[in-house]
Amino acid sequence: MTAPILKVNGLKKAYGAIQAVGGVSFEVMPGEIFGVIGPNGSGKTTLFNSMLGQITPDEGSIELNGKDVSKCGPLELNRRGVGRTFQTLQVFGKMTVRDNLIVAAQEHKGTMLSRMFAPSDSGLGDRADALIKRFRIEHVAHLKAGTLSYGQQKLVDIAMAFMSEPDLVLLDEPCAGVNPSLVGGISTLLKDLNQNPHSGKKSSFVVIEHNMDFVMDLCHRIMVMVEGQVMAVGTPAEIRANKQVLDAYLGA
Repeated sequence: MTAPILKVNGLKKAYGAIQAVGGVSFEVMPGEIFGVIGPNGSGKTTLFNSMLGQITPDEGSIELNGKDVSKCGPLELNRRGVGRTFQTLQVFGKMTVRDNLIVAAQEHKGTMLSRMFAPSDSGLGDRADALIKRFRIEHVAHLKAGTLSYGQQKLVDIAMAFMSEPDLVLLDEPCAGVNPSLVGGISTLLKDLNQNPHSGKKSSFVVIEHNMDFVMDLCHRIMVMVEGQVMAVGTPAEIRANKQVLDAYLGA
């Protein structure tokens, strides 16, 4: 039986009297695209930040490839195979697109001493060029990231998350602020990266997103959160047919 790549068990986080996450449990399997949806205030962001090591949960555990990572910080999680995007762009505006990708993977690659004696691109240039081609941004690779359109910067941000060839990628609202004409392209790109990874091994994704059409099209399974609790977990078809979800969130 295949073991989950990510296992969250009984996660709780409170801020004073407010229980932001109240005992959430779920698993993500290797190669799975797992969506997390819910109205504002449902606990999605607190859950994500706990999984990313930015906050420490009050109770519960987070396991990555069978090992407890509940107390690991973001850098350690990256070294253990976790990539991420942010809701707000995190590109380096004064650096070229290509250098943004290289920098995104440098902390993951070797020790500081080994990086000091590595080539100027830390041996990451070929990987960066391959991703640039895959994301179809060759025509802007030499430009400073800050000069690009928001949609192009979003693509750079996503590409940066894949530079370390992660086992698990956490995508925080990848369509936020993106022109609707680009949303379908991002979905197609993520599906391709999931099915045909550059490293030869499939990455698992966890996606928070408010665009329901995007989530329903992209994800294999979806978890619905309401007021810090899990309301439902299922395939897109099962979530669409769940009357409790429709009444509480989807507005049918």
